[in-house]
Amino acid sequence: MRKLSIDLMLCLAVMVMPMVYGIAQEPKAVEEWFQKLSLKKEKVTKLHFYFHDIVSGKNPTATRVAQSNFTDKSPTFFGMVVMMDDPLTAGPEPTSKIIGRAQGIYASAGLKELGLLMTLNFHFTDGKYNGSTLAVLGRNPALNLYREMSVVGGSGAFRLARGIATAKTYWVNTTTADAIVEYNVIVLHY
Repeated sequence: MRKLSIDLMLCLAVMVMPMVYGIAQEPKAVEEWFQKLSLKKEKVTKLHFYFHDIVSGKNPTATRVAQSNFTDKSPTFFGMVVMMDDPLTAGPEPTSKIIGRAQGIYASAGLKELGLLMTLNFHFTDGKYNGSTLAVLGRNPALNLYREMSVVGGSGAFRLARGIATAKTYWVNTTTADAIVEYNVIVLHY
C-alpha cells in the first residue's frame, strides 16, 4: 500500500511540475525559448530576503559533512564543509513567510581569515518566481560587514541570469553559530 501511494505521488508530481513552474522545461520547449531569445529584452530584477542558517538544536538546516584533521584546531575552521538547506524568508523573523530555500555547500577555505567558499542555489517556492532558481558562487568573508558573491546562472524565470548577491549578517548567536543573513540580489535575465 505504501509503495502505491509513493508511486502515485511521484506520478502526480511529474504531471503537475510544469504547471507549477509556469515555464516549460522539456528539451524541445527550452530549444524554442532559445530560438526566440533574440526577440526578448533583458531585464533587471532586485530581490531582498533573509537566509536562516541553523546549525544547532533538534532541527538544524545546515550540518557539517566533512573536515580536515586539523579543522577543530584552526582559528578559521579551515577544511570544514557544511551542507545546507536553509529557509529563505521575506523578513528576518524565523516565523516570517518562507519564500524559498538556500540549498548547497559552504566550506571554510581561508587559513588566516574566515573566508567561506559558497556554492548554492536559491530555490524560490513562492510567488511569481516559484520553481525558479539562482546559482551563487563566491567567497564569503563572513566577518566582514558586507560580502559580495556572483550570481552565475539560474533556471525558470531566471534563465541565463547573472548578477550580484550582497550578504550582511543580520543576527548571529556566537555560542551556537546560528545566523540570519540579509541578502540583496540584483540579476540580469530574460
